[in-house]
Amino acid sequence: MSPSKLLGIPENFSAHGGQVDHMIDVVHWFMIALFVGWTLFFLYCVVRFWHRNHPKASYQGVRGHLSTHLEVGVIIVEAVLLLGFAFPLWAERTDSWDEVQELNPTRVRVVGWQFGWTYHYPGEDGIFGRIDYTKIRSTGDIGLDLDDPNAADDFTSPILKIPVNRPAVLNITSTDVIHNYHIIPMRIQQDAIPGKEIPMWFTPVKTLETSVVCGQLCGEGHGNMVGNMEVVDQEAYDSWADGQSKAALDTNK
Repeated sequence: MSPSKLLGIPENFSAHGGQVDHMIDVVHWFMIALFVGWTLFFLYCVVRFWHRNHPKASYQGVRGHLSTHLEVGVIIVEAVLLLGFAFPLWAERTDSWDEVQELNPTRVRVVGWQFGWTYHYPGEDGIFGRIDYTKIRSTGDIGLDLDDPNAADDFTSPILKIPVNRPAVLNITSTDVIHNYHIIPMRIQQDAIPGKEIPMWFTPVKTLETSVVCGQLCGEGHGNMVGNMEVVDQEAYDSWADGQSKAALDTNK
């Protein structure tokens, strides 16, 4: 039985998402146990110390050690959750970075701005062109320096399109304020910080069309900062990316 599924968590679409869901379920069970335990303790206190049975108040407080034992138990369980689940999951994600580099991942720069997302692909040569923020001319512009030969085949897209069953490395950044790139079905998110490019990676295991959201309050249009994502088969992705790259080459001649 999964508490998170009963509460409506979306289906998982990433290779690592099962571990995240498991940890969420463990935390939910722990919180349910706390809720039931403290509710029973509250009801016990209501009956045990009812004013009709104790018309004269006692200011000595609790003399037993049950509450202390319960508090120690809660600390131990929380430590187990942190050391037994959260840290190992984080360590596995961190240690897998070198392996991901060897698997020819799909690479995309994700650029956040008030209030939308622009996706920068490296084109056919697989090399991102130079970025010069002084060349940004409008909202959503990424500042691509077309004087750089590597930028000639680069292209941008208003949607994130990646192939299924292939690792994807997204370099997350922003051109104005701090945003947060959150793909809920992939169980992953990363802050988008101006001046920094922070990689996040995952492997989609099913095709889908979904939305991505900004998980960081970034201004009055924050609630509408929703992007689109498509996970397609490798052949469809290659056809799309090749077409976009060739069109960029023709435009930048």
